[in-house]
Amino acid sequence: MRLRSFLAATVSLGTALALAGPAPAQTAAPTAAPAAAATQAPAALPGSEAMAAHRAAYRLSFDKARDNSDVARAEGVMLFEVLDACDGWASRQRLTMRLQDRDGQTLETASDYATWESKDGKRLRFSLTQMTAGAVSNRITGEATLQPDGTGVANYEQPRAAQEALPAGTLLPMAHTIRAIEAARGSQRLLNVPLMDGTSEDGAQESTTVLSPWRAEAEAQPRFPLLANQGSGRMRIAFFGKDSKGGGASSPDYEVGLRYYANGVADELNMDFGEFAVNGKLETLEAVPGGC
Repeated sequence: MRLRSFLAATVSLGTALALAGPAPAQTAAPTAAPAAAATQAPAALPGSEAMAAHRAAYRLSFDKARDNSDVARAEGVMLFEVLDACDGWASRQRLTMRLQDRDGQTLETASDYATWESKDGKRLRFSLTQMTAGAVSNRITGEATLQPDGTGVANYEQPRAAQEALPAGTLLPMAHTIRAIEAARGSQRLLNVPLMDGTSEDGAQESTTVLSPWRAEAEAQPRFPLLANQGSGRMRIAFFGKDSKGGGASSPDYEVGLRYYANGVADELNMDFGEFAVNGKLETLEAVPGGC
């Protein structure tokens, strides 16, 4: 599961905004071009086999706001699915929010984010559509490719044709999830890597993940069958944009805290957009068949 700043346009309003139902469908998950019959798919990243294709729904509720924030209330729904597409992962995240300011004014926003990521962690197709009050406010589409050392390039189609170089060590979203879980299980406490997920026009963004000790014991009575016999670990991920000079910003644009299970399912979210934060509770979870 990947979580990014889907409300970037919304948060910048500072005056506020709306109750949520399922976000309107904007685009289907990007798909990869079919490979030639004689071409063998690249080997999947170690750890990919443990990731579970699933569909989940989260109820978002208001946590807190900064003292000087105009946001007084926030609530919504996030729908997430990741499908095993044989040689890649097709994912989609749809989020709707209702934010209310201190004067009682509300505004509804919705985001629809879809990706296809090759299981070798080297190619990503991405599409992000953001809507405010029913109108499209932002759209980002394109493709990123990586070399073995993590360098690469992101080619943007929307909002305008552009190309961004990706620094060494860059990870794509699912690869980052796999790496973070692997690091937590290995008693690592910090993971600093550039992350390329297609939610920004600036290419890869720096990310810092603080990892809590991994709990190897599974829960005795998990809420959902898909979480049975799964260890878990809590982590908090901070995403940093670029400053006015193109360097890394000193404070994060967005932070998310969550508990990851060994199969890549996340629950108990806390999404901090700077001006305000919301908690996310996993309400429904089901496995989705797929694969080769």
